[in-house]
Amino acid sequence: MNNRKIIFLCGLHRSGTSLLYKILKQQQSISGHENTNVVEDEGQHIQTIYPIALKFGGPGKFGFHKESSLDETSELITKENSEKLFNEWSKYWDLNKEFLVEKSPPNLLKTRFLQALFPNSYFIVIIRHPIATSLATQKWSKTSRYNLIEHWITCHKRFIKDQGHLNRVLTIQYENLISSPETELNKISLFLKTNVKLEDIIVQKDINQKYFNKWRKTRKNIFFRSGIRKIEKDFESEIIQFDYTLNI
Repeated sequence: MNNRKIIFLCGLHRSGTSLLYKILKQQQSISGHENTNVVEDEGQHIQTIYPIALKFGGPGKFGFHKESSLDETSELITKENSEKLFNEWSKYWDLNKEFLVEKSPPNLLKTRFLQALFPNSYFIVIIRHPIATSLATQKWSKTSRYNLIEHWITCHKRFIKDQGHLNRVLTIQYENLISSPETELNKISLFLKTNVKLEDIIVQKDINQKYFNKWRKTRKNIFFRSGIRKIEKDFESEIIQFDYTLNI
């Protein structure tokens, strides 16, 4: 069991994990969870070992809780829990496939924990522009743009801290995936050493634009201008380290 090649797909809600998950599940060598009757077939909802994101507030909130982050020091890491977690997930995988993929947004804060449970893990992390991620998440979180941008930063800074402890990790940007899918999937192919192609899934190339337009419109509005510029002032320097900017 510990030798099974498990791909953990990591990324915040509305970061493109669902799109990439669908692509990976189509590959001949990869099996994803199917017929789980849970949201997006996410592995977090079909296991009983660790708390799900909703226990910590759900989308746009869970990263603010220290308990949502787990690493190799967790008391939950036991041989028994590793076996139990695999057995719970394996009910919905095709175990004849070389790779088994699991997608859940909280994975972003649990990479070291998951690697300790499954040493032969592969981590693919997808990052999307914080404005698009935050505005798309707002309808679920019901929190402010300020809090959502802060949540984005908090979660990705935690991942950057954990990244150096991972044996196999690949980070891609959502924007690159939708603009040049073949190029990004080729990176994944080289990373996994298996063929990953785009089959019949339609990739929308300009989906971020409506969120950028909304941000710009609010930025010009006299009633919201100071609030948006405060977000940019408070967080711009931290966003830049991820190759993004809030001043669009």
